[in-house]
Amino acid sequence: MRVARRIGLLGGSFNPAHGGHRRISLLARAALGLDEVWWLVSPGNPLKPVAGMAPLDARLAAAARQARRAPIRVTAIERRLGTRYTIDTLRALVRRYPDTDFAWLMGTDNLAQFHRWRDWRGIARAMPIAVIGRPGYDGAAVASPAMAWLRRYRVPIASFKPGGRWSAPALVFLRFDPDPRSATAIRRADPDWAKRGPATQLRDQVTHRRIEPSEETPTA
Repeated sequence: MRVARRIGLLGGSFNPAHGGHRRISLLARAALGLDEVWWLVSPGNPLKPVAGMAPLDARLAAAARQARRAPIRVTAIERRLGTRYTIDTLRALVRRYPDTDFAWLMGTDNLAQFHRWRDWRGIARAMPIAVIGRPGYDGAAVASPAMAWLRRYRVPIASFKPGGRWSAPALVFLRFDPDPRSATAIRRADPDWAKRGPATQLRDQVTHRRIEPSEETPTA
């Protein structure tokens, strides 16, 4: 029997990616027994304003630098799939990679507003969810409308250890030492970070297709 690959999916704007993203990805990989973590660099988050959003190729280049020499793949596959919402992306990935077990990785900041995501219950049914603690958000996450529904599906981390296919819905909490780094702080300290741009032609690390300039997200 062929053993399924186990991939963690971390979605976001990555505006820009930083060492905190790398750290939690590697810690989640070790905790959950993942083969890789894929960073889904969003062409545009429906819940975030366009103003201040760097072009897609600049965000991909920054993410690729942060992921270098790590079991992390940086991808703009949502652009290729033509999906805008997470639920559509996850369903497309499950269809496209039937021999892969996926887990959705997100911070407690996202869990706190998870009920605002399109078909968030469908996301939970599509694959297990691993929630990574972020300082200052635990209270709002635990009290959130989504958590009221998800609480019944909470499982111990041992459920993710090797042996058998994963099932969903399933929710596990991961606790790591707090990391103070944030994309907001980086933008404030270095507002021109995106202008340095990619030095070479970028390739998507999952689809292996070139990232063309036309695939950029314009800034407002």
